[in-house]
Amino acid sequence: MCAARFGRFVIRRYVVGLLGRIGGPAIWAPDAKELAAFYAAALGCEVGEGYADESGEPVAVPVRAGAMTCFFVTARSFRRPDWPREELPFHLDLVFDDIPATVERLLGLGATKPDFQPGGDRWTVLLDPSGQPFCISRPH
Repeated sequence: MCAARFGRFVIRRYVVGLLGRIGGPAIWAPDAKELAAFYAAALGCEVGEGYADESGEPVAVPVRAGAMTCFFVTARSFRRPDWPREELPFHLDLVFDDIPATVERLLGLGATKPDFQPGGDRWTVLLDPSGQPFCISRPH
């Protein structure tokens, strides 16, 4: 049994074995192949074999970076987020040793840098080619 205290709460858990695992997030995009290619280039990894629809067009394209796999999914209803005015359910945090050099490299790959930068020196917010924000930070 494991126990952890969070303030006045004690959480007890019986460890019986892992039943499953989280493969990674599925991120909507207007074009899954294009966004997967951007993140693969950003992270220095490869685009995996995608899952196709009836016409043969890939609609879910994986990018595996280390132990994490992100799936980029073509969504007809995708709408470019209006960030920072609109809250987002989640975003990606990417970790690099050299933030300024990484920002310049990612801008060259098609990212854009919004004026609003809430992270100060701690992180930099960029927008991917589909307009979704993601953060660049140093290792924690």
